[in-house]
Amino acid sequence: MTRHGAAFAAMLGCTLLGHRRNRLAVALAGAFIPVWIAVTHVCASARTVRFPLDAAVSQAAAQANHVGQVTNALGAVTMVSGFMMFMETFKAGEMDRRLVLAGYPRVPLLLAKVAALVVVAVLLALYTTALLVVSTPVRQPAPLALAALGAGLAYGGIGLLLGTVVRGELEGFFLVIMLGLLDTGLQNPSLNVVDVAGRGALPLYGANQSALAGAFTSAGPWDHALLPFVWSAAAGALALAVFHVRTRSYGTAVAVAPPAPPETAAPVLPPVSG
Repeated sequence: MTRHGAAFAAMLGCTLLGHRRNRLAVALAGAFIPVWIAVTHVCASARTVRFPLDAAVSQAAAQANHVGQVTNALGAVTMVSGFMMFMETFKAGEMDRRLVLAGYPRVPLLLAKVAALVVVAVLLALYTTALLVVSTPVRQPAPLALAALGAGLAYGGIGLLLGTVVRGELEGFFLVIMLGLLDTGLQNPSLNVVDVAGRGALPLYGANQSALAGAFTSAGPWDHALLPFVWSAAAGALALAVFHVRTRSYGTAVAVAPPAPPETAAPVLPPVSG
């Protein structure tokens, strides 16, 4: 195995272990998603709503509580994946910088975090899809699962970026919560009867369109399902660039260090004559 491959494998194992030890994130993933789906089912109205879907190029009709379950389930996935990646990246930030200072390659370090994000997002997508299939009349589980995967990857990438950029935990938590709540609220067609300008530029737009089309229509929303992957790739690339800029001087730290002053011998005095 090459040096970069060994570094990637070692860092991937450490990152996955860190996720497993994050009990708060595991509890959120296991309990928050089904509880949020159940609360939406109980509290939302059972009236039928009609809403346009760009992914289906037509209107769809479904009960408001079913629509809310799908949209809020994606919102829960974004929260969990965003929190997990932010906390892991933020807490490991000092250690990552020390590893780079010791000669650890930057690219495998960040790629290992992205690979861990993919593992987490796949597990969350399968879990969320299974819950929605049980609680909601889903017509196409495959686009729904792909949409949940895209939502997790998009906000996981954002969490990775925030963990690299922000200086404190409070700022990261606030940004993840506010962006997730804003995005989820604007994408819910049962709450928004008017198309809000700029909604399509938000990270959850493509995933929400794909999920709703897969759950309530027979259309194939594959093009919209790929939009969150663009968000994830862009956020991951930006996180790598920021990390590279912040650690670019580490490799030359030894070279630019000032040389130690040479030891000076005691002056030799001329002999005293007479």
